[in-house]
Amino acid sequence: MFGYNELDQPDLSILPQWTRVIKRHPREDFDSTNIQLKEWLAFVNSLRMLPPREQIEKVNSFANERKYIVDLRNYGVKDYWAIVKEFLHNFGDCEDFSITKFYSLRLLGFNEDDLRVLILQDTNLGVAHAVLAVALDGDVLILDNQSQQVISHHEIVHYTPLYSVNEQQWWLHLPPNL
Repeated sequence: MFGYNELDQPDLSILPQWTRVIKRHPREDFDSTNIQLKEWLAFVNSLRMLPPREQIEKVNSFANERKYIVDLRNYGVKDYWAIVKEFLHNFGDCEDFSITKFYSLRLLGFNEDDLRVLILQDTNLGVAHAVLAVALDGDVLILDNQSQQVISHHEIVHYTPLYSVNEQQWWLHLPPNL
């Protein structure tokens, strides 16, 4: 991605925020009494017959309609990775948008090998950021809470990938000259 080399890392335990999400998601994101979750599941189910690209675009738009709220204000801590239920109820920051998009596409049947939450450096703003990367038709599409458009990673020049993760492993991203 972004012209960087990827080094496979099988040990997810060094990413406790992410491992907490993947443990909590199946237990808590399917609470049949939660109104926001019912709406989310209905939304995802409404996309099932659409082509994959259109599903991706609609999932990006759905999540991006939510408010951006920093973790310190939301949860009283500097960094908290929310599951879908929490994001739909409390809104969230960039990784929370990405996690909701990740699990929306997983529910639609996208293979986890084609989805990654990608942590990167935004060189324009000088801050860490998270997006969802989706492999589709030989390209990697970026779903970003800062853009309503789904864009090929080839078209983005102001992001430097640091690492990416799915439910089974993570990848360290290294500059091409290393």
